[in-house]
Amino acid sequence: MTILEKITAYKIKEVSAKQEAFPVALLQKSNWYQRETTSLARAIKTSSTGIIAEHKRRSPSKQNINNAVQVPDVATGYENAGVSGMSVLTDTTFFGGSIDDLAMARTAVAMPLLRKEFIIDPYQIHEAKAYGADAILLIAACLTVQQLKEFSSLAKSLQLDVLLEVHNDEELRKSLLPTVDMLGVNNRNLKTFKTSLDASKQLASVIPDDFVKISESGISTVSAIKELKTVGYQGFLIGETFMKTENPGKSAAQFLNQLQ
Repeated sequence: MTILEKITAYKIKEVSAKQEAFPVALLQKSNWYQRETTSLARAIKTSSTGIIAEHKRRSPSKQNINNAVQVPDVATGYENAGVSGMSVLTDTTFFGGSIDDLAMARTAVAMPLLRKEFIIDPYQIHEAKAYGADAILLIAACLTVQQLKEFSSLAKSLQLDVLLEVHNDEELRKSLLPTVDMLGVNNRNLKTFKTSLDASKQLASVIPDDFVKISESGISTVSAIKELKTVGYQGFLIGETFMKTENPGKSAAQFLNQLQ
């Protein structure tokens, strides 16, 4: 099995257990479920940098990125740095995150928050809304066309922006939906976990301009962003570059200063 297949198989069991313990009816009672969301897509379009900064403790390829920093401190640091939004990894088993990380970030900041998760069930979209997300990630590689339509439509009904992640032409073709706000190209191959900016460059010209174009993973330099901007990318999801430092917010601020 690939890493993505292992994660997806685990998610099916995890979500089933969550639904029994905490059904959607309870999620809908959350104060944040009724909250007016802030559009991440709009924030990126009106930004001069388009940076989405991530909170990530570890990954299947790197067992320890940063376990020392606190989520509210990271979120506040990123917001003060002037990023367009924050991505919060909520997977526990493979990335060391938690849905509570999303809630802590939401309590700390007003900027748009993206729930970064391997979504395989509508339950997780209701959960994202209940814990304060403004946007969700959908991964084309682990969802059917019907699921992409159903999940993105549900997200829009809950006022959540949709970032749909692709890796190749085939995934892109099934992702061109009116209920998708942002199309993200993941530079990390989820089968091998190796990164290359070539993925973004190759797909840039075939992503329609109706979508906000996002490049994800493997971005560590200002020059890489400037190069990606020339081929049409407006947003850039950056995780390890900031998180591997002692002060991710300060690192983000320095990076944005160089970029501007």
